Amino acid sequence: MSEELGPGKNGALMELLKGMEREEILELFSSVEFCQHCRDAMESRIHKLVEEKGENTPSRSNGGTAAWSPASVNSRQSPADRSASAMSLHNGLVGALPVSNNGVSEEEKERTGLAKVGRKKDFVHMERVNGKPTNILEGLELHTEVFDAEEQKAIVDCVYNLQRMGRKRQLRARTYSEPQRWMRGKGRVTIQFGCCYNYAMDKNGRPPGIIRDEEVDPLPPLFKQMIRRLVKFHVLPPTCIPNSCIVNIYEEGDCIPPHIDHHDFLRPFCTVSFLTEANILFGTNLKAVAAGEFSGPVSVPLPCGSVLVLNGNGADIAKHCVPGVPAKRISITFRKMDDSKLPYKFAPDPELEGINPIVYSSMANQHQNPPALYSIAEAPIQQNGNGKPQENKSEIFSTRNSTLGIDQDAFPPLGSTSSSTRSRPNGAGSKQ
Repeated sequence: MSEELGPGKNGALMELLKGMEREEILELFSSVEFCQHCRDAMESRIHKLVEEKGENTPSRSNGGTAAWSPASVNSRQSPADRSASAMSLHNGLVGALPVSNNGVSEEEKERTGLAKVGRKKDFVHMERVNGKPTNILEGLELHTEVFDAEEQKAIVDCVYNLQRMGRKRQLRARTYSEPQRWMRGKGRVTIQFGCCYNYAMDKNGRPPGIIRDEEVDPLPPLFKQMIRRLVKFHVLPPTCIPNSCIVNIYEEGDCIPPHIDHHDFLRPFCTVSFLTEANILFGTNLKAVAAGEFSGPVSVPLPCGSVLVLNGNGADIAKHCVPGVPAKRISITFRKMDDSKLPYKFAPDPELEGINPIVYSSMANQHQNPPALYSIAEAPIQQNGNGKPQENKSEIFSTRNSTLGIDQDAFPPLGSTSSSTRSRPNGAGSKQ
C-alpha cells in the first residue's frame, strides 16, 4: 500500500476498481482493517489528489455527499466546518465526505465541537431500595450534539453497509443476527463487534454473558473514531475506553424489554442514537403492558446524535427499556469488557490506547456550561408502540435553557442501551 497504484503496478486491481460503483468501493474499504502505515499512506495520497483537484473542481455540496439535516439536529456548524470534522471522524472510510480544511487546525475544530456539546448530569428520581430512599438515576448522563448531522449520516451509511455485509454472510457468523419478525417488537437486527454476548441461556446450556470461545469481527475503523470522540469530548473517561459494541437496527414497533446490563461489562457504558427519536424508560419496577409497550416512573427523551451514559445507580439499580419505536432507528452501544471475561483470542487494539480528553482552556470553560433543554416525565408513564407517552398526570422537571438555543420541541426522545438482566414477558433475553 506504500506504492501508488497504476497500470504498471497492480493494473488488474485498478481495472476491477474501475468497474465498481462508488458505494461498492466504500463498502470494500469499510470492511478492510488497514495497518497504521497503509492507512497513513492512503490518506496522504487521497489528500494529495483532493488538493490537486480542488483548484478546478467545485466542492460537492449535493448528490451523494449532501448535508443531511434531520429536524431533530440543530447544528450551528458552517458547511465547511461540518465537512472537515466529518472527514476527521471518518478516518479509515476513504472518500466518503468532502474535505475542507479552511485554514482551521484540527485542534481548533475539536475545541469548537466540544464547546457545542450540551450536558445533563443531575438526574433525580427517588425510590425506596432496601428500605432506604435512593436516587436510582445517580450516574446517568445525557450529552447532546456530540455528533453533528453530517457525521450522523456517515455513521448511518456505515451501519447500512455492515448490514448488507451481514446479509451476504461477509461477517463472522455470530457478528450479525437478524431474527424473523414473528410478532410485534421482535425483529430487531443486532451486529456485535469485539465480543459475542449471549443474551439468554443458549441451546448448549451457556448462561448469559460474554462467550469467550466465540469470535466476532473487530470494531470497524469508523467506530474506533467514534470512541476517540467520546473520550476526547469528555463523554467517557479515559479509564474506561470501550473495546466492544453492539449495533441495534430497529424497524417500527421494535423494542428492548426491561433489563440491567450484565456485569461482564464495566461501568460506565453508553449508547449513541440515530435516525429516529424515541424514549428510554427507567425504574426499579418496569412493567410490560402489551407487545412493545411498557410502563415506568421516568421517561428520558434523547435526541439524535446524542449519547446517554449509564453509570452508578442508573446502570446497576434502575432497570431500563426502550418501548416500541415509532419509525426506523439505529443505536450503537459501546462497552468495555471486564478483563477477566475477555474472549480467549482477544487482542487489545493499539488505536484505542492512550486516548485522552481535550484539556479545557479558560475560554472553552466559558462555553462549556450548557445542559441541553429537555425534560424528564415523572410518575407512572405508559409508553405505547408509537413511542408517545399516554396521558398520565406527572410532574415535569426541566433543565434550564442551554446556550444551544434549542426549544423543547427540538429535543426529542430516543433510547437504547445494552444487554443483560432479562425480564422479557416470554422469558427471552433482551438484546442491547
